[in-house]
Amino acid sequence: MIKKTKFIPGESYVPVSGKVYDHGEINNAIEAARDCWWTEGRFTKDFESQFKKFMGVRYVSLVNSGSSANLIALYSLTSKVFGKKALKKGDEFITAAVGFPTTVNPGIQFGLTPVFIDVDLKTLNMDVNQLEKSISRKTKLIMMAHTLGIPYDLEKVLYLVKKHDLWLIEDSCDGLGSKYDGKLVGTFGHIATYSFYPAHMITMGEGGAIITNNPYIHRSIRQFRDWGRDCWCDTGKDNTCGKRFGWKLGELPEGYDHKYIYSQIGFNVKLTDFQAAIGLAQLKKVQKFIEKRKENYKKLYSFFSRYPKYFSLIELSKKEDPCWFGFPLIVKKEAPFSRNELTEYLEKHHVGTRNVFAGNLLRHPAYLNLKKKRVIGDLKNADVIMNQAFWMGVFPGIESEQMRYVLTTLKNFLSNYS
Repeated sequence: MIKKTKFIPGESYVPVSGKVYDHGEINNAIEAARDCWWTEGRFTKDFESQFKKFMGVRYVSLVNSGSSANLIALYSLTSKVFGKKALKKGDEFITAAVGFPTTVNPGIQFGLTPVFIDVDLKTLNMDVNQLEKSISRKTKLIMMAHTLGIPYDLEKVLYLVKKHDLWLIEDSCDGLGSKYDGKLVGTFGHIATYSFYPAHMITMGEGGAIITNNPYIHRSIRQFRDWGRDCWCDTGKDNTCGKRFGWKLGELPEGYDHKYIYSQIGFNVKLTDFQAAIGLAQLKKVQKFIEKRKENYKKLYSFFSRYPKYFSLIELSKKEDPCWFGFPLIVKKEAPFSRNELTEYLEKHHVGTRNVFAGNLLRHPAYLNLKKKRVIGDLKNADVIMNQAFWMGVFPGIESEQMRYVLTTLKNFLSNYS
């Protein structure tokens, strides 16, 4: 194992997130370096295969980040292969007002109109009661995240997806390992996305994945990911189709090299084999990581549940089983202290905190002058989260000693108000 730095209470920082690793990741990265291949290679293939098994899906495509995963997921649905269902400029997509920008940005960048709905304070996810009334004849897509790994009400969402013939992209970047009604989130929609940034359940440093069970969507994902090319050969492979010089597409001459025929206006967001090698070692630890996150969450829940006058905590149905990205809570208006007073105290005493991502996205400079948008209601709950909510770390690197210090620090702060 990698030698750990000694934790010194009051001096060492307890971060909200971070990477947990041993020699497995380092040895894999060294082996990838020695291969001298470096772009997508055998580690990428192995990771995709293992991730398919873990998720129970047919197709996995790796990319360089979770944000790129969202970008490619959305653009893949613009392909003409989907006929009338293909996304086109001016179509609407429904999303939550609270979240991370790159859940929303791809739709805006393509030219879709975002429809923002408020969230439920019990789960920090979109308010499903607002969902149906937000659907119009222009709506083609629902794209939103499972906030902090908390599954949204997939039963109601899927009912509306089928009723109105919509696409569903599950942004599961925070939700690897979370379950709804006993089934992994990310396996309900047409597409799901994942992030492997160090803050997430497993890491490649940077990295992401897109999953689907639909072969047409999978091919479109690969096209948009790989420069927009029509060819489906893996990196370093030629003539997978058996007729590399036998195609007649577009206005190109017959027999033009299929490796250089482009059917989409695409990107290049592939990752390296170094990243996949690190991720492969991480994937072997994912079940232990999930268990540790849940264990840390329970410790914080047990503490904060003693102060119902001060804090609102997450309330789950029996169907929701999160792999917690963090421990979220809302400081009540009637509390004798504010969110900022508490988080500033924690940070001053070397305990990390984070706001719930962007809070109300529509309050940010980038979105204030967004001309094409629809907003359902007054987003009052999004404002509550913006002003009063935050989250604390539960990641596997927070061990018993660190957690004891966190709880002691919280107790010291709250003793001033008992």
